[in-house]
Amino acid sequence: MQETAPIVSIVPGDHTRLGAVYDGDGVNFAVFSENATRIDLCLFSADGLRETARIALPDRTGAVWHGCVPGLKPGTLYGYRAHGPYEPHRGHRFNPMKLLADPYARAFHGEWRNAKETLGYDPAVSERDAAPSQTDSAPFVPKSIVPEPEASWSGTPAPRRDWSETVIYEAHVKGLTQLLPDVPEHLRGTYEALGCDAVIAHLTDLGVTTLELLPVHAFLDDGFLTERGLTNYWGYNSLGFFALEPRYFGPNGADGFRQAVDRLHAAGIEVILDVVYNHTAEGDQRGPTLCFRGLDNAAYYNLQAGNARYYVNDTGCGNTVAVNHPFVLRMVLDSLRYWATVMGIDGFRFDLATTLGREAHGFDLRGGFFDAIRQDPVLSRCKLIAEPWDIGPGGYQLGGFPGDWAEWNDRFRDTTRKFWRAEPHAAQELAGNLLGTAAVFDHSGRKPFSSVNFIAAHDGFTLADVTRYREKHNEANGESNADGHGNNLSDNCGVEGDTRDPEILSRRAQRARNLLATVFLSQGTPMILAGDELGRSQRGNNNTYCQDNETSWIDWAGADADFLSFARRLIGLRRAHPVLRQGQFLHASLREDGLPDVVWSNLDGCALNWRDPSLDRFCLHLRGVAQTPLSATDTALIVVNGGEADRRVLLPDPGTDLRWERALDTAAPQASSELVSSRYRQRVSGESVVLFVGTEETP
Repeated sequence: MQETAPIVSIVPGDHTRLGAVYDGDGVNFAVFSENATRIDLCLFSADGLRETARIALPDRTGAVWHGCVPGLKPGTLYGYRAHGPYEPHRGHRFNPMKLLADPYARAFHGEWRNAKETLGYDPAVSERDAAPSQTDSAPFVPKSIVPEPEASWSGTPAPRRDWSETVIYEAHVKGLTQLLPDVPEHLRGTYEALGCDAVIAHLTDLGVTTLELLPVHAFLDDGFLTERGLTNYWGYNSLGFFALEPRYFGPNGADGFRQAVDRLHAAGIEVILDVVYNHTAEGDQRGPTLCFRGLDNAAYYNLQAGNARYYVNDTGCGNTVAVNHPFVLRMVLDSLRYWATVMGIDGFRFDLATTLGREAHGFDLRGGFFDAIRQDPVLSRCKLIAEPWDIGPGGYQLGGFPGDWAEWNDRFRDTTRKFWRAEPHAAQELAGNLLGTAAVFDHSGRKPFSSVNFIAAHDGFTLADVTRYREKHNEANGESNADGHGNNLSDNCGVEGDTRDPEILSRRAQRARNLLATVFLSQGTPMILAGDELGRSQRGNNNTYCQDNETSWIDWAGADADFLSFARRLIGLRRAHPVLRQGQFLHASLREDGLPDVVWSNLDGCALNWRDPSLDRFCLHLRGVAQTPLSATDTALIVVNGGEADRRVLLPDPGTDLRWERALDTAAPQASSELVSSRYRQRVSGESVVLFVGTEETP
């Protein structure tokens, strides 16, 4: 990175290319602000310590300020200072003493520091932020870097796995790789580690098709965390929507990320990013002025009607990004398109996605955000997954997203946990979930893949901890165990936490197998939290957002080999039997052969009493869906026994030229598959799931 040359001139440039764009002759700068009165471009020395030039952008077209500096090169450090009214009660917080990041920056030099100098107001003058700060923030914030010219993705093309075969693996870059022995030590915890042979081998052997990464956009550590000696580990505190978080850089920096995506693609694995466009790291009115707040607070954020000093807080994170503003929406779409077309990303999971679809009148399926993605030739082909809630009005929108989206199904998680800890009425809810939660999703041409089924995710207990802890244990977070969800629907099976009691350990192991089997034997899209297949525990911490340590990192050395083997087998069965992952909802409709595509029964083969609150066992007989049968022969019987006692089940007729094969038994996980000699009185252990599959008769 070379020293910035003295400015000779600046010309109006091009308003259509937001960000800093090098064209071979110079760098064009363009930034949105509809309420500023002037925008200064500030250039810095190569070490970022000296401001070498400050010049006003010479032209404004609409709400875009722009200028081109001839002779400027990639690698130049820069930032903006925005002039305008400082009137918090009207929503304006302009303060040219604050150096601002470019919202379109591809990378940053230096780090954000938790310092009072980054505040746009002077806390010594007024607690109500009435007076602007007179301190320059430049020494305390990173500088944006002019990028090299960008080229479209030229690595291995996206695998484009069909939704029906998709198995999602939710992982943290560092948590997945930091302790994996076969990853070279200098690469552990980095983007490059994701492409290492050891990671790819584990994912492919497990049967994963899609790696979903927790946020990798540039983010900040919250001030209250740094004061406790902690960091924001999960990364849901974004500031740069086009820049990679540098703390995970390896020897090759951002190229290491692209290399990892390329290698994952070559192995047939898609890469999805968890993206956070609903709020930013600037927080509420007490937070720092780092980028959006200083450029145009009233445009980038939704402010409270009647008192624009305060932010709408539909996210619970202090502010809400105004995605319903045309230029803010453009920024979000440009960001998504950048990750898809330049970085090779295959899809996105949208954090608090209800926020993105909320217009002035409320959540709107035909709002600007959805309309823009629907018509975009790039983004409309990506896998799109919603976290379908926020804390704003009408915030819970499970089942309310567009037909080509998938959604995290928290009802599946909660109902499955309830059933396996023997709560009344849970069987009725579980039954619907096994068929893709059709009551919620089967409308407007939606498909079963819409339901992303999971037992555990980054937020909450791990799968193992669902069976080990009844209460959360978050003391290490420094909030007196007041943070995190209080209602975990978990069960410690008799002892809280660690135990050597073989009976409790055995019961926990079977409970974990039951929970995981419920995920992978259900219609929909299965998702597994990284490390759950290894029996990973967080020692009862259900909110490890600030635990960048062994609490959150996968303990590969302590892996439960038996549970890993079970998980592989379970995922393999799902892959081998399309009847378990059908493309249409099942409604007991008659097929061309006169047989219904799904049949419910009790263990004696008779009709179920769905009104029985104590119902805890049933059979689910699956065939190819009536609309488009997958095959004439693929069939499966799922037997669920939630009671403690062993039972006997009468197996239905599997069909012409077929025999039943006991393919999986959570009570006997290491037992080999075996053909059933008789359909009568097949044993099903207490608190277990058994899968029978139809197998062709051999002559």
